[in-house]
Amino acid sequence: MFNRLYARIMRHATSPHAIWWLAGLTFAEASVFPLPPETLLVPMVLAHRDRAWAYAALCTLCSVAGGLLGWVIGATLLDTVARPIVHFYHAENALAGLQALFQRWGVAIILLKGLTPIPYKLVTIASGMAHFAIIPFLLASMVTRGLRFFLIAGLLRRYGAPIEKVLQERLPLIAGACALGIVAAIVGLRYL
Repeated sequence: MFNRLYARIMRHATSPHAIWWLAGLTFAEASVFPLPPETLLVPMVLAHRDRAWAYAALCTLCSVAGGLLGWVIGATLLDTVARPIVHFYHAENALAGLQALFQRWGVAIILLKGLTPIPYKLVTIASGMAHFAIIPFLLASMVTRGLRFFLIAGLLRRYGAPIEKVLQERLPLIAGACALGIVAAIVGLRYL
């Protein structure tokens, strides 16, 4: 099922309406959809490297908007929508762990998890379930999702197709390094 869905999404990357598909995919991925925005972002940036920053900005804004929907789902539609989404991904334990982490670390969790391969929809739904404050949630989402999309777009814009394989194989490692940098910054700020 996911292979067919992926193939269909890839066909949209070359469509005249690709920008709309990118916006829709990015919005949906932050709340309910299984495929990451990079599925379209990478081929679109490779096809039009001069538009890399615009695509990254669009992904950031749509991801934050979709994240707001995920937050609302977690906060208000727990049993009817949120639990079935979490169950679909077999992520009940991950969600419970995220909720506990929100109680202790708050914004740091959003900043870290927004960069990692953990589906961002789990972060947004867990934020809503924990009734995490909306303004810090949105600001942290803007930072972490922007960092992710602008990093990918920037690397693709600068290095083109040769970096694509590196991104596919090493994106979790790159994101993890960025996440460690954020942790170090947060810990450092707490002790200043």
